[in-house]
Amino acid sequence: MQLVLLRSKIHGATVTETNLNYQGSLTLDEALMRAAGIFPYEQVQVVNLNNGVRLETYVIPGPEGSGVVCLNGAAARLAVPGDKVIIMAYAWVTEEEAGKMKPRVVLVDERNRVVA
Repeated sequence: MQLVLLRSKIHGATVTETNLNYQGSLTLDEALMRAAGIFPYEQVQVVNLNNGVRLETYVIPGPEGSGVVCLNGAAARLAVPGDKVIIMAYAWVTEEEAGKMKPRVVLVDERNRVVA
C-alpha cells in the first residue's frame, strides 16, 4: 500500500505579489525552496490562512534571497499581497517508509526569511 504524507512545508509565508497574466504556478524564492527541499516544477498545495482557500499548483524558482511568494495565473485571484500562506509538498511512501518519515518544516519571518 502507498500513503501520501506531508514531506515538507513552509509555514506562515507572506504573499508578496500576484500576477494574473502569467500562465500559472507559484513563484518562490529559491532559498525557501532549498530550505524546504521543494524542487522546481514540483506540485504543492497552498493554503491561505486569511481566507481559507486551498489550491494546488507547481513551483517555479524566484530570485534567491528576494523573499518572493507570488501566486500566478488563476491562483492570483485567490490571494492578495500580505496574505499568510502555508506551502506544502507531499510524497507517496510505503507503510514502512511512513513509520520513519518526518516532514521538514520551515518557519519564516514577515519578509519570508527562514527563522527555523
